[in-house]
Amino acid sequence: MSIISARLGKEEVVQLYSLMAPVYDVWGMLTESKARRKALASAHIQDGETVMEVAIGTGLTFQEIVKSNPNGYSVGVDLTPAMLHKARMRMMKIGSSRYQISVGDAYDLQFPDHHFDVLMNNYMFDLLPERDFIPVLEEFRRILKPTGRIVLVNMTKGIRFYQHFWETLYRLNPRWLGGCRGVLLTQSVQAAGFSNVRREMVSQFGFPSEIISAMA
Repeated sequence: MSIISARLGKEEVVQLYSLMAPVYDVWGMLTESKARRKALASAHIQDGETVMEVAIGTGLTFQEIVKSNPNGYSVGVDLTPAMLHKARMRMMKIGSSRYQISVGDAYDLQFPDHHFDVLMNNYMFDLLPERDFIPVLEEFRRILKPTGRIVLVNMTKGIRFYQHFWETLYRLNPRWLGGCRGVLLTQSVQAAGFSNVRREMVSQFGFPSEIISAMA
């Protein structure tokens, strides 16, 4: 199946998510929460590990990462300061100091090679041009330890007729879906050098997501 072209540039994405930040959690709970829970389970985070989440948004998943890793260290980055502000407010309620949140770009992560045990990334590749999938995945693999694990969640292409509704909305106006469209990442993950690639599809209120887990 072909993937629709991404229609928003990086600056447009930052502007859009700055506007969406106050209400993003509602959307996330309605359409993404099931896939996020399954992704956390797939990550098998062990207390004491070094964990990275790229594109933490408002911290919906990052808070659970930190809770499950009280004696390790967790790092979260996002491109949009307004989303990070929401994440910081959320993290203040946890009471942990074993984490770091900062502005960061998935294309150029400012961390050394082979640094993290686990990398998670939720609902970001569905914003990116398809030509950028492999370069970004290679950057993810660079900062993972040789035994590291990656878990990715994205909006995917639906297989049920009613799931094509989301694709229609995107074609009409990508901003209605936060710039996201259905993508298929398995082949790109393999091409970037990851092994033991597994894919699971999850639907929540007809919104299709894919969860991909792999080894560095």
